[in-house]
Amino acid sequence: MMLIALIARDKPDALQTRLENREEHVGYLERSEIVSQAGPLLGEDGDMIGSLIIFDVEDAQQVTDWIADDPYTKAGLFASTEMIVWKKVI
Repeated sequence: MMLIALIARDKPDALQTRLENREEHVGYLERSEIVSQAGPLLGEDGDMIGSLIIFDVEDAQQVTDWIADDPYTKAGLFASTEMIVWKKVI
């Protein structure tokens, strides 16, 4: 198994898109068997500006497939996504 961190940054001025799709996205997170931890990234004003999700997977393709089916992705919320293999120390 490997841990992969997904850092997804929202498009500028996309808070409404995030809010409109949040319930479906959170449900998708809760149903997932590969999500270990997840939560929004916050801007200086406290508004949500992106997502950080930690996946526990066999391979990176599982994360790629998960991202493609994410309601936020389907809504066009993200300006960028970055997958990084992560090693938990603490």
